[in-house]
Amino acid sequence: MPKQKDASDKEGKDKKKNTSLRLEAKTLKALKLRAIEEDSSVQKIIETLVEDYLKRS
Repeated sequence: MPKQKDASDKEGKDKKKNTSLRLEAKTLKALKLRAIEEDSSVQKIIETLVEDYLKRS
């Protein structure tokens, strides 16, 4: 019988963690629209921006 996967199995494979971010409504709307235009996601755009920022240091 195969082992059932539980929440801890998922965490082991997905190293990403959740965070929350507060933005002005107009900023978030513009970001969402840009993500749609670029066939991307808000998460991916922010992740790329943060990674680029961290590489600068």
